[in-house]
Amino acid sequence: MDESLDRELRSPRAAGIAGLVFAVLFVVAFVLLRRTPAAGSSAAEVAEFYLRDNVKRLAVVELYVAPFAGIAFLWFIAVIRDRIGAREDRLFATVFLGSGLLFVAMLFGAVAAGGAVLNAVKFQDAPVPGPDTVVFGRGLSYGLLYIFGMRVAAVFMAVVSTISLRTAALPRWLAFIGYAVAVVLLLGVSFTRWTVLLFPCWVAIVSIVILVRARETA
Repeated sequence: MDESLDRELRSPRAAGIAGLVFAVLFVVAFVLLRRTPAAGSSAAEVAEFYLRDNVKRLAVVELYVAPFAGIAFLWFIAVIRDRIGAREDRLFATVFLGSGLLFVAMLFGAVAAGGAVLNAVKFQDAPVPGPDTVVFGRGLSYGLLYIFGMRVAAVFMAVVSTISLRTAALPRWLAFIGYAVAVVLLLGVSFTRWTVLLFPCWVAIVSIVILVRARETA
């Protein structure tokens, strides 16, 4: 088989698999990130949470889940850009790549901020923090993921949808769904935390469509 044709056949599958891996790992990381002492917890309740035996396993999982989610998303970006190839517009390509990289950076920062106290207590023998420290870490993590990260994700979705309409890389209905979800993330994510799961769901749908198309053209 010709090398260029072989690359064309493999790229969609790589994008689809990477997107699905990201979607699953992002949801897992999101759930883990929420497992912190509840707002308004007393010092005794905070100490009880961080001194549990099973919390160390949670910290280990958190350290691996989020990084691999980010790596999978980077691969998703790379193979989609490779799929567009010579048809990509420099303006949209710049925003596409920049927003994708910024999202990964915000995701890493949010998980690092949310898990910093837990990792310090369990792996660096740091003393159990007070409620104020927990509130600060939660607030920083919230800001990075919900306020900044999801806005960047919305830009990424809008750009991918626009590129899809111009190149027919994805179905038109999926592009319009991307626009709609991008608007929701831009305007409403700060009010409902679970709204962030719309982004991995969209990535999963895009991945499934890519895999189906790849099978049809194989």
